[in-house]
Amino acid sequence: MITNNEKIRILGKGITALALKDKFQNATLYDDNDFNTYDLNSNELTVVSPGIPPYNEMVINSKNLISDYDLFSSIMPFSIWISGTNGKTTTTQMCQHLLKEYGSLYGGNIGVPLSHLDEKASIWILETSSFTLHYTNNSKPNIYILLPISEDHITWHGSFEEYKNAKLKPLSLMNENDIAIIPNEFKNIKTNAFLITYKNSDELCSHFKIDKSKIKFKEPFLLDAILAMATRKIMFDEVNYELINEFVIDKHKVEEFKDIKNRLWIDDSKATNVDATINAIVPYKNKNIHIILGGDDKGANLLPLFESIKNLDINVYAIGSNTEKIVKFCNEYKINIESCTYLNIAVEKIDLVLNENSVAMLSPAAASLDQFKSYAHRGNEFKNLVHSLS
Repeated sequence: MITNNEKIRILGKGITALALKDKFQNATLYDDNDFNTYDLNSNELTVVSPGIPPYNEMVINSKNLISDYDLFSSIMPFSIWISGTNGKTTTTQMCQHLLKEYGSLYGGNIGVPLSHLDEKASIWILETSSFTLHYTNNSKPNIYILLPISEDHITWHGSFEEYKNAKLKPLSLMNENDIAIIPNEFKNIKTNAFLITYKNSDELCSHFKIDKSKIKFKEPFLLDAILAMATRKIMFDEVNYELINEFVIDKHKVEEFKDIKNRLWIDDSKATNVDATINAIVPYKNKNIHIILGGDDKGANLLPLFESIKNLDINVYAIGSNTEKIVKFCNEYKINIESCTYLNIAVEKIDLVLNENSVAMLSPAAASLDQFKSYAHRGNEFKNLVHSLS
């Protein structure tokens, strides 16, 4: 790790960059507005904030690019990195829930920025984004937990292949003392780490001798819980069903609630990609489903979603910037579709037809920033609209 007085450049002025500036007082922060003052020939270490894409002009014109993880590679405590397309936040939080008695802290992509974590803690549990991994070249985890990968952030990475490469990058940096739990499709990847691969939660339960029937969570959270339990089993050879069952899932993740007429609604605003929505539908696939889809799909391929739902008893309500695209797909697959554009219109239309044997879902398979401040803002607006129905 460089010293606090050493000069570095930081691209970005968001949460990660400002936290680094707290740690490294001599750091200089840049964003696109500073490009005219940016030294294109500098050999200084340049830390790239996760939100800045590789096609950014300052990134293209920089040398010695690293992530904030790389800054701490030499002093990072025993670390567990958790990545994947969906479930990484919940898995990270569950790991912290199971390991906090052993002195763990969690952060990274959620909660506390990496540079604000206590370096004297015994364990760091880091939710790790593909953006960070893209710029990470030296740092590595002791345990790497990789959830399934599906199309996401294609605009940022340029292709699904590059997105996958970022998620798999830690495996090339790990050594024979490290352990990685990864989906079975990557079982032949070249790595020095000890690999444990899985096709599903049943395979993980078999490998770690975990009794799935004793876990209260259903999919999509069941896999998250089992991966967290597997991590504790690896580290301390313990399985604690009571402790994992005390964990409370965050809001806006397949969150069930009832309206004034006792009808079931699901706030799954956190489902910002296709795979998340497909998984959210699974527990309700035998019901009559009214689902709100749409937003900023980030250039992802939406076809797998419509392939997945085409034979269900389902009605789609399209909102957001990709409304026309969703309408087109639904028409092609002969799925009932209402073009709504806005969330309030979708809720109003569902209210007219929903009954006690149906389920209404906001599971957009898209990001929220085209119409909302965040997925949480979108989810709260959804619940407010439902609760205001008479």
